[in-house]
Amino acid sequence: MSDPPLTLYGLKNCDTCKKALGALSAAGREVAFVDIRAEADLRSLVPAWIKAVGTEKLVNRRSTTWRGLTTADQVAALGDSAAAFLIDHPTLIKRPVIDTGASIVVGWDKGAQQALQA
Repeated sequence: MSDPPLTLYGLKNCDTCKKALGALSAAGREVAFVDIRAEADLRSLVPAWIKAVGTEKLVNRRSTTWRGLTTADQVAALGDSAAAFLIDHPTLIKRPVIDTGASIVVGWDKGAQQALQA
């Protein structure tokens, strides 16, 4: 039985997303790419992602967008306003976000690669 198809949410020009797509494809996984700025329905996706993995894991604190926020906005982006901030600023979402159908995997570190067996 083959693995279910994956949906990878990211940005077309994101090197980490490109690496993840390449590794998953090389591992024989079927992957659909969705651009989080142009194609994704973030209003429905972001709250579900926060529920699945938490704000701490979903917010990309290494992004240029994060560094450009005021301290007050950074606090809000990690608090009750997290979903609104991520919807308004998709580049604050840590990439890639991979939906396996059964779980959400965020980022492309060794843990994510092992979880997806890529």
